[in-house]
This record gives sequence, C-alpha cells and structure tokens, in this order.
Amino acid sequence: MTYVSHADLGGKSVPGRIVPEPEDERFHADWEARALALTLAMGGTGSWNIDASRTARETLPAYAQMSYYQIWLAALEKLMAERSQVMPDEIAAGHMLHAPQPVKRVLQATDVPAVLAKGTNVERPATGPARLAVGQRVRTRAGHVDHHTRLPAYVRGKVGSIVYRHGVHVFADAHAQGLGEEPQWLYTVVFAGEDLWGPGSEPGLSVSVDAWESYLEAAE
Repeated sequence: MTYVSHADLGGKSVPGRIVPEPEDERFHADWEARALALTLAMGGTGSWNIDASRTARETLPAYAQMSYYQIWLAALEKLMAERSQVMPDEIAAGHMLHAPQPVKRVLQATDVPAVLAKGTNVERPATGPARLAVGQRVRTRAGHVDHHTRLPAYVRGKVGSIVYRHGVHVFADAHAQGLGEEPQWLYTVVFAGEDLWGPGSEPGLSVSVDAWESYLEAAE
C-alpha cells in the first residue's frame, strides 16, 4: 500500500483563498478545547510518540475536508482503536462499554502546566562526527517514500545550502514506524525560491527546511 501524506501541501494549488486567522484565536467551539485536552492526556500515557501521532493525522483520507481539531480528534480515535483503547461501539454510544486497557502512565490535571512548559527533549548525544558542514551545498533525497517523513515533497531532489547544524536529534521517520529513535545529525538547509518554483518565483524568496542527514548528500 502506497503511503500518502495528505498533510504534505507545500507548493500545491488549493481551492479557494487562504485566509490567515488571528494568532490569539485558538478555538472556534468548546469541543475543540476538549479535543486538545484529550489528545494531550492520551499522549501523556506513552501509548505512542509524537511522530506516530503525526502519521495518524496525515493519513486520514478526509484530511482536506476536515478542520484542524477534527483532524486531531479523528487521529486520536484511530490511534486508540488500533490499541483497543476505544471501540467503535463506544464512540457511537458516547461512553465506555468495555473494560479499560492499562496504560504506562497517567497525566494528572495538576501536572499539565509543568509538563507543557518542560516540553520534550529530542536532542541526543552524538555518536560520530557530522558528515556535512555549514556552508556546504547539498541535494535532498529524491523520490517517494512509503512511510512517514519530515522531508517536504516540494524540496525533494533540490539543491540548497546548509546554514545551521542543530546537533543530533531523534529521527522522525524511524520513530513514527516504531523502529526506535535512530538519532541523526539535523541541519537547516536554505533553498532559493527559483530553485523550487522556477523563474516565476517571487524575487529574493528563500525557504528554510530542517533536514536530517540521511535526507542529504553533497551536491557536485
């Protein structure tokens, strides 16, 4: 089965206008805040990692027709159903019908502010030297991959320049598939707009992308 990321929208034409919303307008309905709370609470159980949750969201077939928190809620139902933590009849009934599944831990309400403030550290100690250097011209991996990836489709096979080296970080592609962290060096690569979009690109435009080392090779 071919992996399709419905969230990989960069560089694609979309119907209608894109209308930015005010930064402080967080929710449009009361249920959206509850969807966020449920997602955080279940994420806190350790039943899956953030990259697996991104995979669940981006593979929803109706992604393009759903609002932001509809996507979050549908992905949460998908993740929980895969682990028998919620069943279809319970979703239909709106309440628990089966014995709960055990979880690794529980995020208590009193701990939420501290947990959110702390965040999650995904940086790891280096086990070897970086293969690439700041200032180096690199080409990104080309072609489709049949798994979650943080390399946007519109930069695949393109040439850019490394402007920053972030250290070694958990590799999202492997993490999402349950293959472990497989940490790699992470870089910021800058691409000229015309190299991505052609001569019709806005003059002076550049795009920065954070890319793991396995995404990159030295450009000749």
